[in-house]
Amino acid sequence: MENEKYKVLLVEDDSNFGQVLKNYLELNDFVVELARDGILGLAAFRREKFDICLLDVMMPNMDGFTLAEEIRNVDPDVPLFFLSAKSMKEDILNGYKLGADDYITKPFDSEVLLHKVKAILKRNQELQEKQHAEVEFSVGGYHFNSKLRTLEKDGESRTLSPKENELLTMLCEYKNDLLPREAALKRIWGSDTYFNGRSMDVYIAKLRKYLKGDSAVEIVNIHGNGFRLVCPE
Repeated sequence: MENEKYKVLLVEDDSNFGQVLKNYLELNDFVVELARDGILGLAAFRREKFDICLLDVMMPNMDGFTLAEEIRNVDPDVPLFFLSAKSMKEDILNGYKLGADDYITKPFDSEVLLHKVKAILKRNQELQEKQHAEVEFSVGGYHFNSKLRTLEKDGESRTLSPKENELLTMLCEYKNDLLPREAALKRIWGSDTYFNGRSMDVYIAKLRKYLKGDSAVEIVNIHGNGFRLVCPE
């Protein structure tokens, strides 16, 4: 995102704190939209595209957790940070279950927040660049084109569903290395719930079936951690 400033959606009902944080982020070259409650925050998110969302948890009209669910329904990949005075373990776990990238308890050091925001945006930018740069993969005797969603071998071609395509793309990006379950679930399904996990297992089984024509290719289950696409380089 050279020459372009990252856009931040800040949803915070404490007007003084919200304005101070908005000013601080703007001084560090971010464009910041400040919304005073969850309903206004959701309206802003639906109206514009943001690179990251910073959400207070306790707000009138719509709390931060509910807002996060609504945002995830619109965009399952946008980074989310919760900023909250609620430091109970249950609240923090709930935040992560909703797909948060971080849960920061108030009061916090604004400089630490800034570095965390920059780190997550840098990671996402690198992932996007990698995805855009590489759309064709060799998977043993198969040729996979993630842009066209085609998997070919010996002149025969299969068109993959969107989720099959995304999952095989991630496996190829991590080829012969561990693809963490959580990373795949958050990127493709939006959150790592039990039911999403079972759904992903079904798609893994489908991909194994599609790739069974090459005995040198295997999707290995690394119990409790994720999957590994094993194939010749």
